[in-house]
Formats: sequence, C-alpha cells, structure tokens
Amino acid sequence: MDPGAIEAVLFDMDGTLVDSDAAVERAWTVWAGEYGVDPAAVMAIAHGAPAGRTVRLIRPDLDEAGVTRAAERQLELQYDDLTDVVPTRYAHKLLASLTLPWAVVTSADVRLAKARLAAAGIEAPALVTVEDISAGKPDPEGYLRGAELLGVAPEKCLVVEDAEVGVTAGRAAGAMVAALKGVDGDLRIKDLGELIPLLG
Repeated sequence: MDPGAIEAVLFDMDGTLVDSDAAVERAWTVWAGEYGVDPAAVMAIAHGAPAGRTVRLIRPDLDEAGVTRAAERQLELQYDDLTDVVPTRYAHKLLASLTLPWAVVTSADVRLAKARLAAAGIEAPALVTVEDISAGKPDPEGYLRGAELLGVAPEKCLVVEDAEVGVTAGRAAGAMVAALKGVDGDLRIKDLGELIPLLG
C-alpha cells in the first residue's frame, strides 16, 4: 500500500472509531430472545452489517414488512444504550493529526450514528448512513457515496474497517483497506495509532 496515493479516509464507525461492541451485543442478545433465535448465531454474522441484512439471514421466514419491523426493533434497543460507548484507542489522536478529508460510513441509521459519535466525542465532517444508500455492506455503495461526498476517486481512498463485510465493501469500491481485529485487509493494523505516521 502506497500512503502517498491516499487522498481521503473513509472510516467505519462501530468497532473502528467508536467502541460500541458491548452495546451492540446487548441489543442483539435481547433482540434474539424476542425473536426466538440463538444469540450466538446472530452475533456470528451481525458485526458491521446493516440490521436488515442480519434479520433476513437469521429469519428468512419473515416477509419484507416483518424484516423492516425486526430491524427497527433492533435499532430501538441501541439508541439509548450509550453508557459504555467510547472512542476506540487512538481515535481522537488520529483524527486530530489528519490533514486529509475524511468521512464516516456506517451500517447504523443516522440517529444511532449521531448518538454514538457524540458519545465518543467525535464530529464527522461527512457521514454516510444506511439511510443514504439502497444496499448496505458488503455492497460498496456506502463507500462509493463517501468518496463522492469528499470529491475523491474511490481508488485514492483508504477505508478503515474492523469487519469482513466492510472490508469486502471497501475492496469492491476500489479503495485500499486497512483492517483491524485480525481481519484481512491490504494493511493489517492492531489499532488506529499505526495509521498516524502513515497519514499524519
């Protein structure tokens, strides 16, 4: 990966800029109980993906209206659960050092995204949520939209992700991908601090 070729950065939110893993797991666990499914099976596929996609995979018996209601219920469980939502390690330091334009591209809806970013003390200059696109991760539409908002070609963007569906979306958009949590990207990083000398 050539850092000199990067002209913008597109960050995933949950697990990347914002440590919300515990809140996400609590919400999906409650939801799984309400919908009669195994929480472990849900968590195995839910991370980084839009709620609707997870619902469709876990409950293929639901019609489209049922999927919509189930996804809305899952988001409702997350809106007010911000007690332990904090910035990830080095998030503030990296963002403060960035001279490149950047945006957040998330599978959350705008209400949840703004709540979690605020809880973490992060103000995104540009934000793409699931409501801004017709297909969520692993589809590349969100990252293509983020690049468009910043006025930078996708292939000149660095996507920063912590989930396989997000890495797939970033690569499909044509971007370079830095991946956290042992996920396979063009660059594997243990934390955001490793990006500071590359992008600062």
